[in-house]
Amino acid sequence: MAIAAAVIVPLGVLFFLSGLVINLFQAIFFVLVRPLSKNTYRRINRVLSELLWLELVWIVDWWAGVKIQLYTDSETFQMMGKEHALVVSNHRSDIDWLVGWVLAQRSGCLGSALAVMKKSAKVLPVIGWSMWFSEYLFLERNWARDESTLKSSLQRLKDFPQPFWLALFVEGTRFTQKKLLAAQEYATSTGLPVPRNVLIPRTKGFVTAVSHMRSFVPAIYDVTVAIPKTSPPPTMLRLFKGQPSVVHVHLKRHLMRDLPESDDAVAQWCRDAFVAKDKLLDKHTEEDTFGDELLRDIGRPVKSLLVVVSWACLLAFGALKFFQWSSLMSSWSGIAFSAITLAVVTVLMQILIRFSQSERSTPPQGSVRKEEPKS
Repeated sequence: MAIAAAVIVPLGVLFFLSGLVINLFQAIFFVLVRPLSKNTYRRINRVLSELLWLELVWIVDWWAGVKIQLYTDSETFQMMGKEHALVVSNHRSDIDWLVGWVLAQRSGCLGSALAVMKKSAKVLPVIGWSMWFSEYLFLERNWARDESTLKSSLQRLKDFPQPFWLALFVEGTRFTQKKLLAAQEYATSTGLPVPRNVLIPRTKGFVTAVSHMRSFVPAIYDVTVAIPKTSPPPTMLRLFKGQPSVVHVHLKRHLMRDLPESDDAVAQWCRDAFVAKDKLLDKHTEEDTFGDELLRDIGRPVKSLLVVVSWACLLAFGALKFFQWSSLMSSWSGIAFSAITLAVVTVLMQILIRFSQSERSTPPQGSVRKEEPKS
């Protein structure tokens, strides 16, 4: 525990102090630039968001050394980052969202990577505030209240000036054995294919996204995440401790225009996609790979390393000058203030870690039994 705290606190100080600086600039540009030109604000905010998200990419790439292996065809690999895309993935680990950010960074669209999030996420200091400035979609996970919010949020993306990815976890919650058993019971009772590696998708959000994005989003990225047998599952705590893992990602590109027109048919398309995803995961379990012929080299760019080193030097210099000017450490009150600050940072980092794990025990409102027949 002491070793974890010794690692988490310095990383937390760096992330939250630099994040507050970025949040301040985001707020300034939101107030001064967005009323005059929404797209100019979006371009500026893309750069600011990337500066923050790169710190988390650095933790994955350089601190923990997590190896993300991408399996896709060459045409899809060339298109990544050059078009708007709706990203639909299974929800396998604590860091699926970070895996998506790493792939977005490699594709050049990290600053415009978006996701559908729980409404509670936007109150998270730094990370949640930056997501709000970046136009992430926040829902209460109650369809009666979320339907109109989702539709209006999707419409606002229509004039987005640069390629974006919108991530949607249609299973509604993270995969666990307990949730799998519940999904299997439901599938057996209703005559649906019984899943083995995924949960039954909740299709309302997907249908709404397709119907409102069909005219300006050309592709759906069907993402399947798997952890090889020889690798421990990645978690936020393992990342902060610098412990490596391996993540396999299979990406299949579907053209939006090829999807059926009716809502019911789109919902069935989503369910069929997850049946295919289930079979793909069966194959991965047997072979421990998605196929070497599809493996693409995504490298490990130094950009995130340079950003973190730059932030560390800048904040260290600023802190040194502040302490010299204020003589903060020369009094008991100053020492107490510094200790309280470190304690607050530690608590915030624990909140971030627990938030990444929260879906293990907090399912969406409304069970699969109640929601699925209405899709």
